[in-house]
Amino acid sequence: MPQTQMMTLPARGKAEYLFILAHGVGSNKENLAPLGEALQQAFPSACCVVVDGFEAFDGGFGGRQWFSLQGVTEQNRPARVAAALPPFITLVESLQQQQGIDAAHTVLVGFSQGTIMSLEAIKARDGLARAVLGFSGRYAELPQQGPQHTAIHLLHGEADPVIPYPQALAAQDTLRALGAEVSLDSEPGTGHEISAALLQAACSRLRATLAAAPER
Repeated sequence: MPQTQMMTLPARGKAEYLFILAHGVGSNKENLAPLGEALQQAFPSACCVVVDGFEAFDGGFGGRQWFSLQGVTEQNRPARVAAALPPFITLVESLQQQQGIDAAHTVLVGFSQGTIMSLEAIKARDGLARAVLGFSGRYAELPQQGPQHTAIHLLHGEADPVIPYPQALAAQDTLRALGAEVSLDSEPGTGHEISAALLQAACSRLRATLAAAPER
């Protein structure tokens, strides 16, 4: 597995859940740390780990990436994501082992490219986590089979100019047709960002999902 830096926000008291946060392209763990802090405030028994992308961003300034966007197209994006997935899945499993928390009590939280990685990881390994909180993201390629052990919660600004809102609608409709547990919360006028309203919706969705999980 490639080396990566991470920031761990320990649970208050005994850790019952593991939240793994993956940032967008050109960003880093420090940029996403406020989301980890907000989630930990909402879920005090969660250990939140914010991880850096495996590669240095190749777009001309600092930051990290999970896969390159240089020359990316709808046709070649799936192959790029597929190449980045094995170490990402290994990272999730390693953190679960380190923290002593199983997949049923793990949540993948992504923003933009981090959401792509999280969604595709579950497509490749259903049940790797109990839930995905996917902000402002998409699938590299829409799934042909719905997850049966992972809930997908999509959060998206309807004015997103980077990953357009119809991508989230397509993901929701596809997953629903495949019988998956899926939700989509959106906000008119919001762009490529995590607004307070979308964060509140994410916490509400996740509380319901985790309440249905078995006790450790």
